[in-house]
Amino acid sequence: MSLLGIDVGTTGCKAGIVTEKGSIIALAYREYPILHPQPGWAELDMQDVWSKVKEVIREVTAATQGNEVTALSISSMGEAMTPVRLADRAILDRAVLGIDARGEEYVAQMGARPGASRLHEINGNILGLAHSAPKLAWLRDHKPDLFERADKFLLTSGLIGFLLGGEAVTDYSLANRTLLFDVHAADWSPELLEATGIPPEKLPRVVPAGSVVGEVDGQLAEDLGLPRKVKIIAGGHDQCCNALGAGVVRPGRAVYGMGTFICITPTYDHLPPSRPLREAGLNIEHHVLPGQFVSFIYNIGGSILRWARDTMAAAEHLEAQQRGYDIYDRLMAELPAEPTDLMVLPHFATCGPPTFDADSSGVIMGLKLETTRGQLIKGLLEGLTYYFAEALDLIPHSVLQITEFRATGGGSKSDVWLQLTADILGQPIMRLQVNECGVLGAALLAGVGSGIFASGVEASEAFVHVTHTFEPRPAMFAAYQERLARYKQLYPLIKDYLHQMSR
Repeated sequence: MSLLGIDVGTTGCKAGIVTEKGSIIALAYREYPILHPQPGWAELDMQDVWSKVKEVIREVTAATQGNEVTALSISSMGEAMTPVRLADRAILDRAVLGIDARGEEYVAQMGARPGASRLHEINGNILGLAHSAPKLAWLRDHKPDLFERADKFLLTSGLIGFLLGGEAVTDYSLANRTLLFDVHAADWSPELLEATGIPPEKLPRVVPAGSVVGEVDGQLAEDLGLPRKVKIIAGGHDQCCNALGAGVVRPGRAVYGMGTFICITPTYDHLPPSRPLREAGLNIEHHVLPGQFVSFIYNIGGSILRWARDTMAAAEHLEAQQRGYDIYDRLMAELPAEPTDLMVLPHFATCGPPTFDADSSGVIMGLKLETTRGQLIKGLLEGLTYYFAEALDLIPHSVLQITEFRATGGGSKSDVWLQLTADILGQPIMRLQVNECGVLGAALLAGVGSGIFASGVEASEAFVHVTHTFEPRPAMFAAYQERLARYKQLYPLIKDYLHQMSR
């Protein structure tokens, strides 16, 4: 008996077969491109994503002969919504990503009504362009034919479950990413829907993560190498599934997710009051566990490394693919041992909390003719980590206290990156036995929903194990504190100039 966890991200998807003892016995990955049909636009071809999802499922089932999969669940990126037709389960158009620049005028409208404070009281999110509501409003007004033809706009976890044969639903955690969800009532907010002019019938039914929402279509199951009657269990936001798969199921613990985005995800055992969270620039949303909530501090992460790979090592990456080695291992080996004197503002895309700036841009300062590729890449990683160190410094302890970070995602495989993170943050960073925590978290949800596990907390505590802790080195921490102080001056100095460039 085994479980299938699927993790659908912004730049790639994974599938893993997980035993009832929590071991991943097969894993597959496919990458897909972000499309930029116009400057500032960022879309995914969801037909391509669906095709890649089917490929990774086939690969892991072939490797394990299906291994008696009984249930599956899907972890996915937030915000992006895909228009579908229900009758034939058809995808009608691409998904608009959260990093897409469209919809700024609707953010301004929501700032006036219901207002940023009222929005946070209802929904728990800081008003910003990255969420779904501004994109939906833009589609309604700029692509009215598509908006009218679409029966539903589905968030990605719900989309994949729907295409597999399940109901057209979403869970609480992903519904929250739209700015249209009432975090207290755990349902769509009539007030927010009315304020934004989004018809409720265009949105899916909302269910708790871990709910049974159907079975894999029989013919599709045969094509994918799955047994008949595999249960589809409602998944959730990838950061929440990551938290479950990392054992972040008790207050004080936080994920340090090192994927396409870097995301710090702490957990709470209650719904904190809105005002102190909002003043600290923090959101709140449902965890995929009942009675628990999470908040996020995030910015792009692995995307910057991918940019460096594609701009500075394209030929070497192609060679690495042909010869079967990891280009990132080669690049990380070039990083110097000492801190760099570069100063990088990592605003390569719309910034998340606490900055929330869609009009900024990335900056690399301190370049010289003798600057090496390794120094430049390390500078990028330092800048990313300064961003999070500054954000954590801004949050009062009365709002949030993190006592341990658990690293997840592809970046957590790198000793160099984890040690750099510990040195800059001045806190231990824990590596886990399984770093594919999105896949594991989704599989654990499938196990809870199908009755294999009594609860997500019980399963997570039993199966998640810390294998190594990277402690901050005092001399490096002191050196980085000086550089962090300089970093904190950078954005205020050039913010207005960057905004002028954007306009």
